[in-house]
Amino acid sequence: MKRTLLLLLTAAMLIALASCGGQGQPAPTPEPAPTQGEEPAPSDAPQAGGGKTLVAYYSATHNTQAVAETIAQALGADTFVITPAQPYTDDDLDWTDRDSRVSREHDDSALQTVELENPTPENWADYDTVFVGYPIWWGNASWVVSSFVSANDFTGKTVIPFCTSSSSGLGESGALLAQTAGTGNWLEGQRFRSGVAAEDVQAWLEELNL
Repeated sequence: MKRTLLLLLTAAMLIALASCGGQGQPAPTPEPAPTQGEEPAPSDAPQAGGGKTLVAYYSATHNTQAVAETIAQALGADTFVITPAQPYTDDDLDWTDRDSRVSREHDDSALQTVELENPTPENWADYDTVFVGYPIWWGNASWVVSSFVSANDFTGKTVIPFCTSSSSGLGESGALLAQTAGTGNWLEGQRFRSGVAAEDVQAWLEELNL
């Protein structure tokens, strides 16, 4: 009886061992491959979705207009022509005539506040960068542009002055406009000679790294 019981127990153990031997250990679950994210943009890379750019200018003899249009085309910017309510005629602009309009305005600062047709561009708040263009009159920015600057709030805007002249440099014209504005981040700006080539204007824009 004992012998039979022992045989039965031995057989049961063999069956159990055979059953366990047929089952392998589960294969380790592979680690998921790390997902590769986008490379961070360099700090100096242009950021998409930024504010708009405006080129606001007054041009007495089309020289400033030519530069303004080159800037606008290169940057895809909007333009705004600063227009006096009473336009200047050729005779008005004759600085060699002491009785001309510009000569009288130069001699009497009270006359240098020029009424504008529309002092503020449409959607002014949408522009983060504003180029301000003007001719040089007696070493300074045309007071037509000074009237535009004093009429607007440049808070939060980067402002880049540019001017055209046959001989005079930028001088303190940009700094004086910044002082008139009292707001905005005004950069140094650039002077262009009359009839400047578009390539020279574009080279300056590249230096700005906008």
